[in-house]
Amino acid sequence: MQQTHSTRRNAIRTLASGLIVGATAHSLAHGQDTPSAEAKEQQPKGPLEAEFERDYEPPSFKPSWSKPQVNRALAADFVIYAHSDLDMTRKLLDREPGLLNAAVDWGGGDYETALGGASHMGKVEIVNFLLERGSRPDLFCMTMLGKLDAVKAMLEAQPNLIDAKGPHGFSLHFHAQVGGETSKPVLDYLQSIKELKLRPIPWLK
Repeated sequence: MQQTHSTRRNAIRTLASGLIVGATAHSLAHGQDTPSAEAKEQQPKGPLEAEFERDYEPPSFKPSWSKPQVNRALAADFVIYAHSDLDMTRKLLDREPGLLNAAVDWGGGDYETALGGASHMGKVEIVNFLLERGSRPDLFCMTMLGKLDAVKAMLEAQPNLIDAKGPHGFSLHFHAQVGGETSKPVLDYLQSIKELKLRPIPWLK
């Protein structure tokens, strides 16, 4: 019983720290100051689903709910750990392979996957691990990894992607910044298309 309580406390601390990182990241992405302690205290303590009632005809296609959904808390833990902890990311994915492309809505449609979290934190090892396991690559992880040809191809096909936003509103330029020297050619390319004033990133050494 003592071990169970300890495990629960650790999970709660991890979830709380991850949400704080998310709130800080959202503020940075939108040029806002970090939320005050009072503001944090007033925020809801858990996920709240927005009220909804159809004012249109439901889809004619009826999906089959033949399997249980992946537990929401487990999905959130997985996404949070993928920001920084490769061992726990691997452990949870081995336990539940369905987590690989799980997306968590942190509120207001701010969807984030494990790959998205690892990408904007510049965690190359975790990103590569997830890609090796079959995670769906996107423009943001390619940008962070410095895959210039892939980024060019996507932006040439759809130029408006220069303004695309990842989880928490992080831009392509931001992802190129966290990639460091490896992604500097991508950052230079992005700046040649649309020059932005780049802000320092607190968690980068």
